[in-house]
Amino acid sequence: MSLRIAFLANSSAVAQTALTTLVERYGTVAPEQAEVIVALGGDGFMLHTLHATVELPAPVYGMNRGTIGFLMNVYNEDSLIERLQAAEQEIIHPLSMRAMDQHGKMHQALAINEVSLLRAGPQAAKLKISIDGRERLVELVCDGALVATPAGSTAYNYSAHGPIVPIGSAVLALTPIAAFRPRRWRGALLPSSATVRFDVLEAEKRPVNADADSISKSIADIDWVEISTETKVQHKILFDPGHGLEERLISEQFS
Repeated sequence: MSLRIAFLANSSAVAQTALTTLVERYGTVAPEQAEVIVALGGDGFMLHTLHATVELPAPVYGMNRGTIGFLMNVYNEDSLIERLQAAEQEIIHPLSMRAMDQHGKMHQALAINEVSLLRAGPQAAKLKISIDGRERLVELVCDGALVATPAGSTAYNYSAHGPIVPIGSAVLALTPIAAFRPRRWRGALLPSSATVRFDVLEAEKRPVNADADSISKSIADIDWVEISTETKVQHKILFDPGHGLEERLISEQFS
């Protein structure tokens, strides 16, 4: 049994070589006609592919031609059809970001891993944090802060000393980046139904940028950002049996 596969690859030489080899061996179709989309690259390219194909019915199966490859499967040119047919599907709901800049312009984006706020000048950022309309932290002095999904909790969130969140949990991680005040505040775990709002204090003196998955241009000079789970959007990712996100999240904590 054959499958209609759309092969996509990043611009690196190793990914382009894999693309040529696999297309010659299995053929390729346009993503709109595919039953499965195979992404060749690293996690950054996987995120790019998931965002670009979210409106298409085909799930995405990644093969690692990058570095870490947390969202990818092991690269192997053999028995690809059998691997795709046996693959297990994970459903991920992204974060929705609404950001108002100081010029009154509204920006919107989706993030599979995290929404992050980072200081854009030499001085620390000052952020006020509200959850579901209730003020929770009057002033966080920091380099920034982020909200991560379970799937993204091993990425930037983990580098910022945030917790790894089990993939099946309806939880978001709110993590400060290099917090100065309050000194001992390490962040919070929130229900996935929560709406998180950051208000930038002293915005002109302490400018802050916002990013959704860091795959597009940063939104500069923001005034406030609201983040919530977008339950109407589904990203479908395929993994080899026994190597899904739940197993990877557990393994990461013992590596």
